[in-house]
Amino acid sequence: MLLTKEESLETKEEKLQILIEEYASYINRLAYLYVKDWAIAEDITQDVFMKCYEKLDTFRGESSYKTWLYKITINKCKDYLKSKWYRSILPTEYIKEFLLTTNRTPEHQVLSNDERQAVAKLVLSLPSKYREVIILFYYEQLKIKEIAEITGIEQETIRTRLKRARNILQTKFERRLKEYE
Repeated sequence: MLLTKEESLETKEEKLQILIEEYASYINRLAYLYVKDWAIAEDITQDVFMKCYEKLDTFRGESSYKTWLYKITINKCKDYLKSKWYRSILPTEYIKEFLLTTNRTPEHQVLSNDERQAVAKLVLSLPSKYREVIILFYYEQLKIKEIAEITGIEQETIRTRLKRARNILQTKFERRLKEYE
């Protein structure tokens, strides 16, 4: 858990500040991976922390703060995607925070960035039930048990979706390679 026993004596506002400092960038990135729009992801991030503030006193500690916040985020994203205001938006930006810089030559760096962008684009093109498990498992590095807690989906179903998502990604990637040959 993020807050220790001594920190539990802090005010609600101080707890919220700690959670924001620790998780805001993760929440924002996760929301973006769902809604594919940075402005909307920022709005969802704010909504998540407003909901967190409202419910902070009722947090029972049955999960980690991270898992709890991810669950709120995913629910907010799903609510947005179901809303009448949602329209399908193709991503105009790629997932920049995943494009890591290295000490390799500029040529290698450009190729590596292109590959990462291609993979990110393929992940974002997956149906939502597969995209969700790929994002949580690989990008957020959550365990299957944690994903089950967040999504309310059985662990075996998550394993199956991961396997199917990997197969879909592999097929799409192989098709992409053939196009460039």
